[in-house]
Amino acid sequence: MADPLSKILGQKLNGTRVVPMIVKITVIFTIFLLVSNFTTNYINLMLNRGEQIRLLNQLLVKDLKELHVFANNQHEIFNFNPDREAAVANIEQAAIRNHRGTRSVSLGVYPDGQLFFQASELPRQEAFTDVDALAEMNQALADGVEEGTLNFTFQDYDYFGVYKYNDSWEMFQVRGEELEEFYADSQRIFRQVSLIILGITVVFAVIGILLLRYILRFVRVITDNIMRMQTEQTMELMDMDGAPNDDVTYLGVAFNSLANTIDNLMGIFKKFVARDVAAKAYREREIRLEGSKRDLTILFTDIRSFTFMTETLGTDIIKLLNLHYDKAIRYIHEYQGDIGSIIGDALLAVFGTVETDEENKSVQALRAAYKIHEVAAQLRHEMHERREQILKQRGSLTDEEEAIYRAVLLEVGVGIDGGQVFYGNIGSYERMVNTVIGDNVNSASRLEGLTRFYKTPVICSEYVKDEVSALTDEYVFAELDMVQVKGKTQGKKIFWPVPVDQMDDELKHDIDTFSEGLHRYYRGDWPEAVPFFEKSSLSIARMFRDRISGKDAPENWNGVWTMKEK
Repeated sequence: MADPLSKILGQKLNGTRVVPMIVKITVIFTIFLLVSNFTTNYINLMLNRGEQIRLLNQLLVKDLKELHVFANNQHEIFNFNPDREAAVANIEQAAIRNHRGTRSVSLGVYPDGQLFFQASELPRQEAFTDVDALAEMNQALADGVEEGTLNFTFQDYDYFGVYKYNDSWEMFQVRGEELEEFYADSQRIFRQVSLIILGITVVFAVIGILLLRYILRFVRVITDNIMRMQTEQTMELMDMDGAPNDDVTYLGVAFNSLANTIDNLMGIFKKFVARDVAAKAYREREIRLEGSKRDLTILFTDIRSFTFMTETLGTDIIKLLNLHYDKAIRYIHEYQGDIGSIIGDALLAVFGTVETDEENKSVQALRAAYKIHEVAAQLRHEMHERREQILKQRGSLTDEEEAIYRAVLLEVGVGIDGGQVFYGNIGSYERMVNTVIGDNVNSASRLEGLTRFYKTPVICSEYVKDEVSALTDEYVFAELDMVQVKGKTQGKKIFWPVPVDQMDDELKHDIDTFSEGLHRYYRGDWPEAVPFFEKSSLSIARMFRDRISGKDAPENWNGVWTMKEK
């Protein structure tokens, strides 16, 4: 399931999210824009508040002067008509006319804190409770200062105001505006401007992303290609068609140049080492001297009469070998095999080293074995057609040409065995080779050698027979013998795997007849086995007939035939 954040925040690679450069640039610039704009807006708010305070101070002073004059007039009226309540009511009404907010206040405060009047919409109280503000006014009066500005608290609200001492009433007249109410409009404007800034920033951020994505579109192309190559363990050229002439394009072109060089080197490297070694080197960035026991199938193939071919063809033998090996190795790779070594006329292939979900390694090895025979047969067919063409043109070949013709008629044998072997790298860190070591490797070589004696194209061990028979019915395994090859101390059964599509009634009858004779041969009933060998037209049947005809089984016969040569 695809990561839903991958399109925005980038894909994860080895557990680490690779965040696109466009996202980082956009986020950083958006943050800087927002911080810059909000800071500017806040500074503007503070500056405006300072100006507001200055204007407020002027308005409050004006209101206070008017109220001061009115209060003095009321005092003169009070002297003629000592109605204190009427004077207070008149002063409060006059003060309220100049109020601008619901929490605006005009106060008459005696030096002891008692209130002479309270003009406001707030609940009435008897005293001015801000002790610090009252002390500040009394101290100023004691210093001969009768008026000034004042920050005070009234009924739990913070106020900015002005005051003036009224000698007639012997009280401080205070005119104030509640700060939160006073700043409400500016705060509303600040929020509105902030929202506008945020909206504009988001719009331009989106536009910026689109522009950056277009300008830096090949950064994404480069990143996606590199991540895909790393995941797939490949090295390919990136399509930079239509890229602008900038430094990003230069990076892409430089990568392509490097990738082309590395790809060429990897191609060369893969031609000299097994594919699993190349893949591991690419993945782990090193090749170590190490190995392990693994269950593998080993295929060994050899070209017959190689000495005659070399003497006849000279250095041209290389061309012939390359013609054969080029197609043979392609088939080995097609069936998930790897080349262990090539020594002149002999080739060792290993099956089971490449991680694959395809069929069993022994099945693959058998299929490759018959493909190798097809390659040799095709080459023989091509050489035969060329000979026929020459004969039609000239009527005959020279002795030298006849020798060359016989030399290029490739015949191969294939031996297959499998089991636990050592597979890994040996040598030194200066020079190492990938190799497979084990008794089964030697056995595969010996089985190939037996194809000359038993006149069969492929010989395999019981290990291969059991693996293949458990998975497919593509082959019929004809048991050939129980042999102790040279250099071994124990005998083992050997089999000729016959493809089912090559099996006809006559061949089946010959194999069944031979098997009947082989069964008696194992029991030591050699005279009884001879008639069955005579009835079978297989070449191997004639070999067995010649081996035991007119003879009895030796004493202590165990069915194992000991080979005297490789």
